[in-house]
Amino acid sequence: MTLRPTVCVAAVQMKTGIPGIEVSVSKEAVLVRSDLPLRVLSSAVAGGGRTEVRWIVNRHVPKGYQGADPVADLTDFAGRQGIHEPFVGLMTAALMERAQCVSLRAPGITVCCIATAGLSNPAASGLTPPAEDTPGTINLVLLIDGRLTEAAMVNAVITATEAKSAVLMERETRTPEGYRATGTSTDAVVVGCTGREPAIAFAGPVTQVGFLIGRCVREALTLALASA
Repeated sequence: MTLRPTVCVAAVQMKTGIPGIEVSVSKEAVLVRSDLPLRVLSSAVAGGGRTEVRWIVNRHVPKGYQGADPVADLTDFAGRQGIHEPFVGLMTAALMERAQCVSLRAPGITVCCIATAGLSNPAASGLTPPAEDTPGTINLVLLIDGRLTEAAMVNAVITATEAKSAVLMERETRTPEGYRATGTSTDAVVVGCTGREPAIAFAGPVTQVGFLIGRCVREALTLALASA
């Protein structure tokens, strides 16, 4: 098993370790392009839920962004990048040039995590009271070279979230009220699968794919927070 971190310091191409998937990074956005449609499950602002797309857009917005129609803003931005087809779109105030990409490979499976991280609005699930969202945001994009069932894709979201929360707790990240943070108020997760064999029915933390997801998220998020 090999660990390959990629650190973005300028507009660059990141290596995912997955054939047919390219990642480009600028100050404006992280753009993921796949030659073939990816099966995607996400909590994204635009194109969220279950879909199939070739593009994933993680766009930088200013702190205090209060756009009345974020989906329209993302669609307009994507169009200016030459994306005139369905896409999955995220927003964050985190700096794109500090995005981190880590890929892990085991026999028959490759997992890549692209993380952007801002901690201006840390939250503790079930403890932090409801409040107006601001785009501080930890955004995690998971790319998996395999065919996860829909249930396994949900499982992958859980595994990634567990790893994210563990990183924040290990860093002693606190909410304004003093609770240990489990995330921020506007975190998003994207799971994109190539659909290539082998079929994968489970993605919990002790499965092979789940282990890779947890390791990738931990490494990428730790690097992203260190550079934030």
